[in-house]
Amino acid sequence: MTATDETEPAETEPADTAPADTAPADTAPAEAADGDDGPVLEMRGITKTFPGVTALSGVDLVVGAGEIHAVCGENGAGKSTLMKVLSGVHPHGSYDGEIRFEGEPVAFRDIAESERHGIVIIHQELALVPELSVAENIFLGNEQASRGVINWGATLRDSARLLRRVGLPDNPGTRVAELGVGKQQLVEIAKALSKEVSLLILDEPTAALNEEDSDNLLQLMLDLRDQGIACIVISHKLEEIRRIADSVTILRDGRSVETLRVRQTPDAEPELSEDRIIRGMVGRDLDSRFPERRPYEGDGAGEVAFEVSGWTVRHPVEPRKVVDDVSLTVRRGEIVGIAGLMGAGRTELAMNVFGRSYGVYEGGTVAVNGNPVRTRTVPEAIGSGVAYVTEDRKTFGLNLIDTVHRNISLTSLPGLTRHGAVDEHKEQRVAEHYRKSMNIKTPTVFEPVERLSGGNQQKVVLSRWIHTGPEVLILDEPTRGIDVGSKFEIYTVIEELAAQGKAVLFISSELPELLGMCDRIYTMAAGRLTGEVDGADATQEVLMRYMTMDRN
Repeated sequence: MTATDETEPAETEPADTAPADTAPADTAPAEAADGDDGPVLEMRGITKTFPGVTALSGVDLVVGAGEIHAVCGENGAGKSTLMKVLSGVHPHGSYDGEIRFEGEPVAFRDIAESERHGIVIIHQELALVPELSVAENIFLGNEQASRGVINWGATLRDSARLLRRVGLPDNPGTRVAELGVGKQQLVEIAKALSKEVSLLILDEPTAALNEEDSDNLLQLMLDLRDQGIACIVISHKLEEIRRIADSVTILRDGRSVETLRVRQTPDAEPELSEDRIIRGMVGRDLDSRFPERRPYEGDGAGEVAFEVSGWTVRHPVEPRKVVDDVSLTVRRGEIVGIAGLMGAGRTELAMNVFGRSYGVYEGGTVAVNGNPVRTRTVPEAIGSGVAYVTEDRKTFGLNLIDTVHRNISLTSLPGLTRHGAVDEHKEQRVAEHYRKSMNIKTPTVFEPVERLSGGNQQKVVLSRWIHTGPEVLILDEPTRGIDVGSKFEIYTVIEELAAQGKAVLFISSELPELLGMCDRIYTMAAGRLTGEVDGADATQEVLMRYMTMDRN
């Protein structure tokens, strides 16, 4: 849902204390790249408040003409709110401060007005209509029409030209629903280019993309920069920022902490380290990206707690297997990873094991602590001691319009009922416990989940499943779209669960994450297991070799 000025602080946290001092920079700070025509954008003293919350406090942002400028910060730092101010989602008059674009003061009342000036924002949740064609989506709201009649010849011709410009070879008459997420992202950029964009804003553009699609998108951004189009990119992937950005502005607690140069010239190697960016984001050095692993030494240490044998799943529509005869084990206190490229079958396996939530089950067995169990439905899976944290928290993991305490209690209602009714006091006590123990940053447990930042939403999801008391936790991309500080907190929770003897199955597209967290790692390709590597022997090269192996 889109934030409204009256009720909904998007990606906000209270910012009523001064930020901690930031350590000296490794490289000289700069407000923006020095373009021939000066800054294309200047935002000065931007302050935005919601009832009881200061989302932005005196934020400055200067973007040079023809540069890629990254905006970094932890979840809740105010990044998305700042971009909504710039793009007119939060209209002029609802915030304090000044915006100058291409040297002139501007006061955008809505998105349409900012787009007429050449500012286009592409949100993380793509704004495409799946059942319409690529061409229809590109010119939706900006139709090639005369006297109320759409000129389809011009629409298809111009769409094809824009698709060539973004490197997408598909027919403009193709339905968007038939395209993968990576191609849909390119359609969004083609749509922006149709509006004669001069400043393109991308919010987490590669969060849902595989490595190949991410590389293509990043290269396109570099090409657009070479064509004179300035870009603002919000991303938690610091290696991507170092690869493409010229400058980076760091926000913390709703304030702009500093702006640093990533490289001195577009073709130079990045001079700014990831550790330096992290120090600015969290206000301190992170000695390690991952918590220290503590072995489980309690009852049943080393015993197999979770075993999947011969699991096979057919695609829900197409006549093909998406999971083919997969067998794996997880011991008590062990964190076991599953690595694979997009389409490898990792999520399909997890969802089908957890209550047949995806695809058509064809065969296989599950055992928990050596005992065969049934997981034909979600309640059966939960009752068997299995929990599943979905990769898509906003669609499948949360009821966004409900409160924090209701979301946490949702899977444990039988234990919170009294005489057939939910004991609200007990429900609130449980939620308050997790608010404190998981460090969920929210004013109260009665806050709607949609108002929380992504990292805090993920903590709510984890709290819900931890409260079911599972023996096995299946975590599917548990840190997707989350900043480095919140990642460490979630890693710490996962490590603590393993140290308590829980069996953790950890699915991730980020190989460094798997290498940093897992005791063993399975690899999948085309629905089949292709390898099993001990954590001590695993490298990105070894995993990638198995992930691209053809076992058919």
